[in-house]
Amino acid sequence: MPSLDEIRGAFAAHAPRLVHPLPDGATRGAAVAICLCERRGEAQVLFIERARREGDPWSGHMAFPGGRIDPGDGSARRAAERETLEEVGVSLARAERLGRLDDMRGHEAADHPALVVSGFVYHVPDPPELRISDEVEAAFWFPLAQLLAPERHVDHCFGPANQYRYPGLVVGHPERHVVWGLTYRFLEIFFAAVGKPLPQRRIELPPEWQRLVHE
Repeated sequence: MPSLDEIRGAFAAHAPRLVHPLPDGATRGAAVAICLCERRGEAQVLFIERARREGDPWSGHMAFPGGRIDPGDGSARRAAERETLEEVGVSLARAERLGRLDDMRGHEAADHPALVVSGFVYHVPDPPELRISDEVEAAFWFPLAQLLAPERHVDHCFGPANQYRYPGLVVGHPERHVVWGLTYRFLEIFFAAVGKPLPQRRIELPPEWQRLVHE
């Protein structure tokens, strides 16, 4: 796994693909923060498990801290920083911003407009104790190198009779803590940028979702 210095250098040369202005039908934006720190001599990344809420399309999902861009935020980056502070109590005001990932299009459901999500990468030198909000079920730091371990790569099944499959990564309890979907895609972009691409995995999705995943 590249060191933080090597990650810093990789993102200095990384040119993210941005969606601007928002396309027709994608009138909303969101942003997430990929927070890195060095603990016990290894780079770690911060994940959250979203709280379980009825009607929330991301209920219980593993994710990075983040959320919708509010009118008062002024930018996607500030939205990611505000949400990180609100959700887990980590201030990014003095953190080192390493770079930005490609913008991604998410979706709440196949018949809803796409949501453009921006991702920002930070180095948090002295991470504080996590203070989770009621929007978060759990939050924890996870060794970055472990995300490359083959035994952590699984298929995440969903839909009627679990007939659709996404590539996933187990980062905790295998029944609860599986990273998949948009968060997995951001990890793909991150690891490609630092020269350690994740293995190519087959995706089996409803046809109406295929366009959103690959754009």
